[in-house]
Amino acid sequence: MDLGACLFSPEEASACAEGAISYSRDYRMAASIRDALVTPDGEVELARALEERSRKLFRRSLRLRSVVAGSCNGCEAELVALGNVVFDLARFGIQFVASPRHADGIVVTGAVNTNMRGALEKTYEAVPSPKLVIAVGACALSGGPFRGSPEVTNGVGNLLPVDLWVPGCPPHPLTVLDGLLRLLGRIESG
Repeated sequence: MDLGACLFSPEEASACAEGAISYSRDYRMAASIRDALVTPDGEVELARALEERSRKLFRRSLRLRSVVAGSCNGCEAELVALGNVVFDLARFGIQFVASPRHADGIVVTGAVNTNMRGALEKTYEAVPSPKLVIAVGACALSGGPFRGSPEVTNGVGNLLPVDLWVPGCPPHPLTVLDGLLRLLGRIESG
């Protein structure tokens, strides 16, 4: 099963006659490599921490620019929830910024349609090095329900080097937060 292409809908589970697909409350699914989301048993190799040099650079302060590249806004609603009092992303020193020039990386949502491809590439180029790319949601990971359409790129990984893959349609804010904290080396295991 490819969790990066999964929409996590009840129809997907009911389509499996053997009942091999079921849902859990485990939100830990973000991975450092795309292939880690392809799993025979639902177990995922969770995101690994960045190399020591990058962790030192981003440890106390991480600024991210959101790029909506052809999304339904479901993922963006969950990213906005990261700023509320329940998840409070800022307490970890992680914030969204308005300009890519002030960012340490970009968070990409959406299937990257042809109209947004150029804007995504320009935004990536505007972020100073070293920079991170975080793909959020099934559309950004694999094209989601639009996969195979000539109007989308079937995921941001076909255009940019991705550091964190966060599956879901949309992913829960805890999935995003867990992935970010693992990437920064603040969660090692468990």
